[in-house]
This record gives sequence, C-alpha cells and structure tokens, in this order.
Amino acid sequence: MFRNVSELIKLAEHKQMAISEVMITQEMEVREKKREDIINVMKRNLQVMEAAVERGITQNVRSHSGLTGGDAILLQNYIQNGKGLSGDLLLDAVSKAVATNEVNAAMGTICATPTAGSAGVVPGTLFALAKKMDITEEQKINYLFAAGAFGFVVANNASISGAAGGCQAEVGTSTGMAAAAIVELMGGEPEQSAHAMAIALKNMLGLICDPVAGLVEVPCVKRNAMGAANAMVAADMALAGIQSRIPCDEVIQAMYLVGQSMPIAHKETALGGLAATPTGKGLEKMIFG
Repeated sequence: MFRNVSELIKLAEHKQMAISEVMITQEMEVREKKREDIINVMKRNLQVMEAAVERGITQNVRSHSGLTGGDAILLQNYIQNGKGLSGDLLLDAVSKAVATNEVNAAMGTICATPTAGSAGVVPGTLFALAKKMDITEEQKINYLFAAGAFGFVVANNASISGAAGGCQAEVGTSTGMAAAAIVELMGGEPEQSAHAMAIALKNMLGLICDPVAGLVEVPCVKRNAMGAANAMVAADMALAGIQSRIPCDEVIQAMYLVGQSMPIAHKETALGGLAATPTGKGLEKMIFG
C-alpha cells in the first residue's frame, strides 16, 4: 500500500514497476480480486470514456439549459482547417476534453475522473495521444491506472471535491493525473511522473469553483479544456528533465490548505466568481426564472 506520492515512487523504483502496475497490484490486494477482474473494470471505464468523446466530437450535443454544447466540434473543424496556433495534438486533446464535459452537461454517460465536473482532462489527453501514436488497448488501460494512482493520493490526502476545495481540487487534480499518466505513456521514469503532477497542479492552485446557475457547465467545460492543455505542457516539461522545486506531496498539501482557506462563496455555491457577475446572474434567472 502507498499513502502518498513519495511512497508510490519508491515502490515503483524498488520493484522496478511502472506506476500503473503498482496501482493494479494494490487494487488486487485491496479488493481481493484477480488481475483479470481489475483490468476488466478499467476496460469498461475506458469504453465509457471513448463513447463520450466520440459522441461529443461527432454529434451536436447540447445541454438542457442551453449554456453549453457544440464547442468540441468547432475545435475539430478548426484543426481540420489547419489554422491552429497551438499544434494539432494539443488542440485535439482540448477538443476531446470539451467533448466529454459537453456530454456530461447534456446528461450523457461519462466516467468521473476524478469527478463528473473534471471528467474531460484524462480522456481528452488519452484519446488525443491514442490517435497520434496508435497505442494499444493495454496501454490505454495502463494510462488510466497511472492517472488513478495519483488521484488516489489526492483523494486520501487532500480533496477532489469542488465543494470542499474549489475547482483546484477537481480540474486541478484531473490535470495532475493526466500529466503524470502522459509521462508514463511516453516512457518517462516514475519520478518524472511525480514532477509532471506537481508542475500541473501547482499551476492550478487557488482555482475557485463558481458554476453559473449552479450547473456543471460554465465555466466547468472550458476549465477542462485548459486542464488538458496544462497537462500536456507539464508532461513535456517533466519529460525534458525539468523538475518541480516543490515536491509533489507538498504541492498536494498546499492545495488542501488553500482549499481550507477559500471562502464558501468560491466553493461550488454559485455565490461568487463568475456565477456572481451580472451576466452570470442573468443566465441563472433565464434558466430558473
């Protein structure tokens, strides 16, 4: 069992295992299930994620409120036009992150990673990389286990709840999870995954949770887009050999303390931030009367 990132990395290095394999082994021990059973559960999660991404980038998905929908397709069209400034891979990841959250806002089926409101970052980055690199199903599943290992640490040492710690706890965590998993997928060392997580998460510190009209739509969908971009860049930095001066576990602790000190108006109550702007209030009135 590992309780924090430091222990996770030490286990991976000592046993000469990938982080994903450490997580699979732990799941087998904790749940007292065979490896095949653990893999099959994650395979089902992968299928749900893939279906959500595909629906979001091919269908004109719209939320019941009318606040969100169609942006993933706009980005896909923009990529096809060859006008993108950020690079096709990054924009594809952003588009697929948006697609997932648009499906969520439209009451479709998604896989919480680690929450519904932050469900786009991990699959967005995964399926963008899968398209570019033609990776196997096993590699995709390992990607999710690697991401899950870091999410497990945050959930047990800080928070993954917007109501408890702001959006830094949701999209911030998913961004760090994705960054760490990208590093493993690209052949990086376990320690580099930890640096990627730290780099990604510390650049999301203080991010408030301020859903307009109390719905998981605005600004949630676009925050997943930025989370996907953040994760890709953080992974590249770590793979280049750049290290976080603040250890990953300390970044997670800092996020927890920031969340504890965050005003209640900024923790999913729709009382502050963008939800409290004139336009935000106007949209709330338009939707709920």
